[in-house]
Amino acid sequence: METAPADLKPVRAWKDVPAFDGDEAEGQFWARHQLDARLMQASIHRADVRESTTITLRFDPRMLSRIKRVARRRYLNYQSMIKQWLSERMEQELKD
Repeated sequence: METAPADLKPVRAWKDVPAFDGDEAEGQFWARHQLDARLMQASIHRADVRESTTITLRFDPRMLSRIKRVARRRYLNYQSMIKQWLSERMEQELKD
């Protein structure tokens, strides 16, 4: 017996979707649930019209000098190197 869409329980937050043990468990869950329209709309990726956002960071002058020296040795722009460091650290944090 197939469930009518009106009988499906809406999922209003991603935290309400459990971790599944396998495809069968996931299929059983989605046979009884559906994503809420607002959650689906919020999940659509929208390209940022700006490629980057400017921020201001204050560094100790000696630290900034050392960062610039390291960047020069690597033939990098120091700002690009800082962004690379932040990106690498963010990936590491997300893995932990």
